[in-house]
Amino acid sequence: IMFNRLPTLAAARSIASSHQQRNATYLILGKPGGGKGTISKKILKTFPSFLHLSTGDLLRSEVTSNSPLGLKAKSIMSEGGLLPDSIILDLVSSTIERSGEPKNLLLDGFPRTLPQASSLDEMLEVDHVISLDVPDETIVERTSDRWLSPSINRVYSYSYDPPKVEGKCDETGEDLIQREDDKPESVMKRLRTYREETEVLNEYYGGRVRVFEGETSDVIFEGVEEFIKEIGE
Repeated sequence: IMFNRLPTLAAARSIASSHQQRNATYLILGKPGGGKGTISKKILKTFPSFLHLSTGDLLRSEVTSNSPLGLKAKSIMSEGGLLPDSIILDLVSSTIERSGEPKNLLLDGFPRTLPQASSLDEMLEVDHVISLDVPDETIVERTSDRWLSPSINRVYSYSYDPPKVEGKCDETGEDLIQREDDKPESVMKRLRTYREETEVLNEYYGGRVRVFEGETSDVIFEGVEEFIKEIGE
């Protein structure tokens, strides 16, 4: 396997300099729809020392602000291309530089593949991996249970926040729709991609991985919280 390398020496030096002052770098892994975002929020609320780096959120922010990096990413995506790892690595590096005083890092959404993990290794060391293991059937059921009111983007869930009238928005009365991404076949496709491309990172990081099993974020976070306290925030 040929791994991608860090795009610039300057970026490598920048990230290395920043990381030298930091306590630890955590990576959160998990299936799409498996609650990584929810667990990350709980970690940040309980442990304020963490700097959360969600590459998806950071990229959307860069695109919205029309920064040089955002414009470059937007140009590539508008043509249907895949973003090179170098853009994501630059994004992580620049965000850490702007973060101010040293904090623990919580990486969310990157790396997703072995080549990305190899490139990240040249920038900083991942100390701990929080790997969430939620059953496929739970994710499919939870995700496909979501329905949307298109004009106001209100999301309903028939299992815990159902509309008063089945299939109708409480506020507008319009028909609820289901996003293509939330349909069972789409969810299963994303889960297959995860198993093929990302799950192998559990083996790559080996002894640095701690797996947390469960069907709800509250149950899973009990173990995550204990783990972080155990190794020291």
